[in-house]
This record gives sequence, structure tokens and C-alpha cells, in this order.
Amino acid sequence: MVDETVLELRGITKVYPGIVADDHVDFDLKRGEVHALLGENGAGKSTLMNILYGLTKPDEGEIVIAGKQKSFTSAKDAIAAGIGMVHQHFMLIPVMTVAENIVLGVEPTREGVFLDEKGAEERVRELSHQFGLAVDPTALVANTTVGQQQRVEILKALYRGAEILILDEPTAVLTPQEAGELFEIVRSLTADGKSVIFISHKLNEVLEIADRITVLRRGKKIDTVPREGATEEGLARMMVGRDVLLRVDKAAARPGEIALDVREVRVVDERGLEKVRGVSFTVRNGEIVAIAGVDGNGQTELIEAITGLRPFTGTVAVGGRPVEGNATPRRMLDAGIGHIPEDRHRRGLVLEFNLAENLALHDYDREPDSKHGWLYPKRLIARAGRLIREFDIRGGGPLTLARALSGGNQQKVVVAREVERDPTVLIAAQPTRGLDVGAIEYVHRRLVAERDAGHAILLVSLELEEVLSLADRILVMYEGQIVGEHGAGAGEEEIGLEMLGGRKAAAA
Repeated sequence: MVDETVLELRGITKVYPGIVADDHVDFDLKRGEVHALLGENGAGKSTLMNILYGLTKPDEGEIVIAGKQKSFTSAKDAIAAGIGMVHQHFMLIPVMTVAENIVLGVEPTREGVFLDEKGAEERVRELSHQFGLAVDPTALVANTTVGQQQRVEILKALYRGAEILILDEPTAVLTPQEAGELFEIVRSLTADGKSVIFISHKLNEVLEIADRITVLRRGKKIDTVPREGATEEGLARMMVGRDVLLRVDKAAARPGEIALDVREVRVVDERGLEKVRGVSFTVRNGEIVAIAGVDGNGQTELIEAITGLRPFTGTVAVGGRPVEGNATPRRMLDAGIGHIPEDRHRRGLVLEFNLAENLALHDYDREPDSKHGWLYPKRLIARAGRLIREFDIRGGGPLTLARALSGGNQQKVVVAREVERDPTVLIAAQPTRGLDVGAIEYVHRRLVAERDAGHAILLVSLELEEVLSLADRILVMYEGQIVGEHGAGAGEEEIGLEMLGGRKAAAA
């Protein structure tokens, strides 16, 4: 790694009403290195990177690139200075091709007038080959996988001449296999002299890919350390300010009566393709049953069926009471299903509603919060205040908009609402996606507490480590079917093989 400094952030400060997002933060980046930025949700990471990318103006401090002081008023200024950013939530147009998305705004032309589609596709192929970013320039983005869409975002930045690349939670939506492919891409970028700022909450990934690691806590820089000698426990302590339990501590399960009984459930998608093929399983009171599998093997469709978001054939019984295959989400809620959805923005929250409103979404029409169609705002606010304290929701009060909270605190709002309803079965789909170690620890402890209180938990997670840590029983799903079942203490290798269809292939 060359010691040439390509970027310096000096004394960056940003203050919002009631909060100091960044407090005189220093950060530097060297050519050809991966510098990871760690911190809890709300620690100031995103604000710092938004300042670097021209999306936010700092109150104090300066940006120095290649020895020259810069002042950005927009992302366009940052891009012109050689900075690219791949956001956690991709900014692509689904109905356009890969090449069209990449060149949008800086399209190549023929004779200075006509769009040079062939030239654009050829340039995308060249970049793809140079950096190992295999994508089809002619494919519609709507038809590509999440991992391929991330590659398109990286190519967009490279096409615009990025020498410094900001990757914001780049593995949050990737499978373990796709994450491994991303790391190879990052290594090829740094080998070519590009510099990468890697924002993540996954300590093991940071220790695998980063050369140096900077930790922020509550807007302040705590330290910058080399990867050599760093540990997950030490980094977590710097992030949170205390020792963090990185492994779930729980007693053996004491299963009771069957709370959820799924029999021969089949689900088709919008194209008429069968995504869930005759799945059967049970979840008992007082246990956590986890469904493990690579993304896209029917887990999402199965959960949508059980929660009333998608019709199904077969039978589902909650607390011994059958529910029809075309039940609505309201019907499933009333039957005793609680649902922590995999996408909290799309399915878990109304971002423009305040916390009191979001916490009452399911039961707004019931006493004591309402009567005869009339809402009692003071009661809603009082209830929200109690839940905010109980679930340690930080960053605002009952009247704060959900959009204003960090991802971890948004997730706590969803967890609080679903747990407060005391459901017969709590379905937790990707419950810690995009969360930092402190928030992950909290969600895990809460799920175990619900289990210990006698509730049935159905966990769906792409994180095999999370599945192995939380589950009392593990079901492995592959191509719409359950292909394996294991008790607590199962081996990672065997489950991983089943997730990739290994047992099925061997049987064939």
C-alpha cells in the first residue's frame, strides 16, 4: 500500500437542532487502501460521508483532496473531484438497461447529437472486464439480482472517473456468496490504485477487508487503528463504549404447545412461478425456529403468505385455529401473527408519520387509543412515550418523524409495536439487517426474552451466524422446499451445504 494521502477531512463539524452529528472529526485516506468507518447507527458516519459527497454542508472543517482544499455545494462537485458513492439503497431506474443507468447524465453521443448506445455498452464492458464487475450492459435493471445492481452502482461511479469510492453498508443486502464476490471486486479496485471508504456494521467483514479502521461514537472520533491486532470485541467496545455480548447468551428452550402449524403450503409469484413448494413445519410456544437459506429461495414468499400479504394453498393454523389462504394482513394480525418485516421502510413504517402514529398503526381503532372512530392523541403520545423508554428508542420523542431516526432506532420502533401486541407467533424477517452491534445485541436479547416468556418465534435470516446463535431448531430452505432440519448446536458446514442444494444434489 502506498502512503500517499489522497483525502483528508479536518475538524469536520455538523450541528442539527438538539444534536451534534459530527464533532471536529478528522479522517484521512491513502491511495490504494480500504479505510473502514465504524460506529453505531447515529454515530455520525452517514453525515460525515454526506459532507464528503457534497450532500450536506459542514458548519466547520475542511476537505482536502490530493493536497488541495475543496468546497462542495452538490454531489456534482464531489463527482468532479473524483469521489463516487454507492448508497445502501440503490439509485437505479428499473425500466432502463444497465448501460443506460451507468451513463445517465453523461451519455456518449455520435456526431455531437445522437446517443451512442453501442459506445456506451462497449465502455461498460471495458470497465466490467477491468475491475471484475461482471454485468450484462444490455440487461434491464429490473431483471438483475441485488448483487448485480450493486455492481452497476459501482460502475456508475467508475464511469464518472471516481478515484475515491464510498461504499455505504455494501453487504447489508447481499448473500454471503455475493459479499465474498464484492470483496474480490474491492481488492481489484485498490490494486488499480483506487481508494475505498468502507462503511459497515459487520465487524468480521471489516477485519477481513480493511487496512485501517476508524471508529465514531456519538459524533466524535474515538480512534483509528490498523487491522493487524484489532479484534471484534475491541472494536465493539470502542463503538458502544462498553463491553458488547457478540454471542447470544440463552438457556435451553422449553417448547410448549404448537402455536404455528404450516401444512403443504404452496405460493406462486406474480409471473405464475411456484416459489414455495409444499412446505410444512411447526413452531411451538417457547422456541425460536429459524429458516436459513440463500436469498431468493422462497423465504420471502413464504413469510408473505403467513402474514396475509400473498395468497397461498395449503393450511396455516395459528394457536390451533385455521386461517384461509386468501386472508388479509388485518385478518392475520387478528389471528395472532406479529410481523417484523425484512424491509422496515417499505413494510414496517410510514416514514412521514411520527413515532406515536407508527406505534399505533395496528391498533389505532381500539380502546383506549380510540373510541367510536375518535382518536385520543394524548393517549397515543403517552403510550408512545412508554414504549420509547421501554425499548430504548433514541433520537426523538413521540412526535418525531420516523424518517428522522437512525436505522437501528427505526427497527426498535417496529419491534416495540409488534412485541407490545403480545402476538401468538412473532415472525422476525431479517430483524437485524443494516443494524450496528449495539442494536443487534438489543434485538437478539429481546427475541430471546420473548421466547423465554413463552412466545413462539419464527426467524428468517440470511445471516447464518445469527441463525446458529439464536435458533432452537433450524429449517433449511432451498428452491422453495425445506431440505433439512437441525437442532441447536448444528454445524455451519452442513447447513451451508444444504443452503446451496448440496444434500439434494447428493441424493439425486
